[in-house]
Amino acid sequence: MDSSTIMPRHKLPPLTEVPVVTTSEAPRAPVWVEPGSPTYRRISLALFLAGFATFSLLYCVQPLLPLFAADFHIGAAQSSLALSLTTGCLALAILCAGALSEGLGRRGLMFGSMTLAALFNLLAAVVPGWPALLLARTVEGLVLGGVPAVAMAYLAEEIHSRGLGLSMGLYVGGTAFGGMIGRVGMSVLGDFYSWRTALAVISIVDLAVAFGFLALLPASRNFVRRSGFNPAYHLRAWHGHLKHQGLPYLFMTAFLVMGVFVTIYNYAGFRLMAPRYGLSQTQIGLIFSAYLFGIAASSIAGGLADRLGRAPVLIGGVLTTALGVALTLQHSLACIIGGITILAIGFFIAHSVASGWVGRMAGGTKGHAASLYLLAYYLGSSLLGSCGGWFWEGGGWNAVAGFAMTLLAFALLIALRLHTLVSRGSVA
Repeated sequence: MDSSTIMPRHKLPPLTEVPVVTTSEAPRAPVWVEPGSPTYRRISLALFLAGFATFSLLYCVQPLLPLFAADFHIGAAQSSLALSLTTGCLALAILCAGALSEGLGRRGLMFGSMTLAALFNLLAAVVPGWPALLLARTVEGLVLGGVPAVAMAYLAEEIHSRGLGLSMGLYVGGTAFGGMIGRVGMSVLGDFYSWRTALAVISIVDLAVAFGFLALLPASRNFVRRSGFNPAYHLRAWHGHLKHQGLPYLFMTAFLVMGVFVTIYNYAGFRLMAPRYGLSQTQIGLIFSAYLFGIAASSIAGGLADRLGRAPVLIGGVLTTALGVALTLQHSLACIIGGITILAIGFFIAHSVASGWVGRMAGGTKGHAASLYLLAYYLGSSLLGSCGGWFWEGGGWNAVAGFAMTLLAFALLIALRLHTLVSRGSVA
């Protein structure tokens, strides 16, 4: 790496919640990648690809839920298990992956996770029967946990704080693009071929993406490898972050806004395929191209948070998401499409700001803080996304939207609390 692209910055603050782990090498000042440098661009593109692979593999089944329900003769809530089991296992795996990366390193773990997840998704495309498909998707969630927790930690460790918000926004933009391709591509392929062909195609694409990621991402410069596995160290690190004045609010924000986002997207397809609208899989998939607005919003939000402050932008993201949900209550198809688009914008604003804020607020053991954030994020997807199916089956779309608005009301209270803490100087 060209030394002109990086510059030293002051040492990271010492850990207070966990014991400092000594190594055989003398401590050295971290060397940061500056925004605008060639290395910064390589890292941003590589993490964009990681975000793409993660979300395209996770959410490629979401537009296929009505097809699963028809082919396997199951209900909407049961069909959502193809997604919820994956995200639920991913949430649990993130904790282990974050701890393992302290000894294994960031780059190799992310590559291995992406590769194995793509292979298990390919297996899900060919296995017979609903239980076998769920098993393949469950294991896929377990192995994919190495990407999201480690990606956030890598950025926080390597990128200078002046460019962290933008780089995190680009990573989240990659997740938005992956989610869009997963939904739109699966809808089109499912219409013209079959859901099995659709799953196979996205799996092969993501195998190629994994090797592109490996070629682009530089090795960590500020990461300190820890030999052995010390459970007490990791437990103290997680406990310290949970006692932090601000971090638990960010974790809860992730749980709530992700739960809203997945709930709306899970069951919008069931609503729009019903006789009142009668849309095809391809037409519904094109509506999900609203993710493009999420890509732009996440990048813009990261830059705005760096300049204007994170709390105001987070509040704006939650309110924008609520506006999107409210619009979907209208019967006009145009209003529903507009609502889904505005919801995508609001969600990615909130997620981009909150995820970038975790690395800044955490200080030491950023990987552990990132793993807790993503545990909450994917538990929201798994638990709240499946709960939304009960509301759909019991009360239709009005019940689904009411459930989502209740969650957003709590998210708004949390964002306002974070704004108060920043104003008092209690959190950075």
